[in-house]
Amino acid sequence: MTTKSQAVLNWIDERFPLTSTWKAHLSEYYAPKNFNFWYFFGSLALMVLVIQIVTGIFLVMHYKPDASLNASGIPVAFASVEYIMREVPGGWLIRYLHSTGASAFFIVVYLHMFRGLLYGSYRKPRELIWIFGTLIFLALMAEAFMGYLLPWGQMSYWGAQVIVNLFSAIPIIGPDLSLVIRGDFVIGDATLNRFFSFHVIAVPLVLIGLVLAHIVALHEVGSNNPDGVEIKKKKDSRGIPLDGIPFHPYYTVKDIVGVVVFLFFFSVVVFFMPEGGGYFLEYNNFIPANPMVTPPHIAPVWYFTPFYSILRAVTYPLFGLDAKFWGVVAMGASVVIIAFLPWLDRSPVKSIRYKGPVFKIALVIFLICFFILGYLGVLAPTPGRTLVSQICSVLYFAFFLLMPWYSKLDKCKPEPERVTSK
Repeated sequence: MTTKSQAVLNWIDERFPLTSTWKAHLSEYYAPKNFNFWYFFGSLALMVLVIQIVTGIFLVMHYKPDASLNASGIPVAFASVEYIMREVPGGWLIRYLHSTGASAFFIVVYLHMFRGLLYGSYRKPRELIWIFGTLIFLALMAEAFMGYLLPWGQMSYWGAQVIVNLFSAIPIIGPDLSLVIRGDFVIGDATLNRFFSFHVIAVPLVLIGLVLAHIVALHEVGSNNPDGVEIKKKKDSRGIPLDGIPFHPYYTVKDIVGVVVFLFFFSVVVFFMPEGGGYFLEYNNFIPANPMVTPPHIAPVWYFTPFYSILRAVTYPLFGLDAKFWGVVAMGASVVIIAFLPWLDRSPVKSIRYKGPVFKIALVIFLICFFILGYLGVLAPTPGRTLVSQICSVLYFAFFLLMPWYSKLDKCKPEPERVTSK
């Protein structure tokens, strides 16, 4: 570094902790040396967040949150999306990057969460990191739901109609709460403007704040690793973990490999199948919203369907409250219960490498049930499908609620003193 550039850097450091932040979070942040490909997904989630914010800014420049009809009898909001797709230079690419990015975000977040399950990343001292992660997941679901309404297509309109009406099942406050969310007695212009405001301003600010808190908390206690060994317990004379290497340049370079592979598959979807076979962009959403015509089957986007199946699995009233209310409770509980994993897992080891067969079998059953629930969520309900959903929902909750017992009784292997190179 030249004398002049060093002088500029010193001037900045006297007024802003640039160098110390760089060292604390990159060049002198020591991460375990045995990270595998599962550790790509945290960085990929951050990259997709940036893609969503950047593309969202350009979309907002041309989108109009207006549910009224134009001279052609088409809702202005729907027409503005068509204008972006057909008239704005590169608008089709920006829109598809954003819509595909929404599904990509959930894919990498689900894989990121699954890695946490595999290696016990929620265990002490990382409980707060896991809670922040769960809150990020909830904020992401809210962001996706509100953004789903904005194209003002048939599935956008009727999907919002179904979900918002679920809040009316809450005793006493339900009808008023639904009215507040809609801003009117029906899904309309007020609802569209409210969801637009939350999708563009409020929820992204919360999401960015939670992501920053998640990263700061992670760098405070250090990253977990496939062995579940705390590398800070073994340090050299300089206080550097013996099994740690600087995040930069080692993992910043390694993450580029994951980014390149991800962008390859992401680009294939964007350019060749942006609707994702009807899962990323449903075909009914290419039809303008019509309050007078109900689609034959209303289902949420694929990343909500496991929890939607849990909601539909509840078909019996209880304690004088109807089944819809208990369905909403079950759906909410299925997400919130994830935050309690640090206290539910009583295993003496963190990583699945050293956990016994009971936990591994339980995890496989949990995954199978999650996928089945996700698949059933896109289908119309039948008595047989409802029964399967009920069984899978019970097994879903059993994975968490029975964990204090089966994780403690499971026969585990001893963890190594140092991380392994496997």
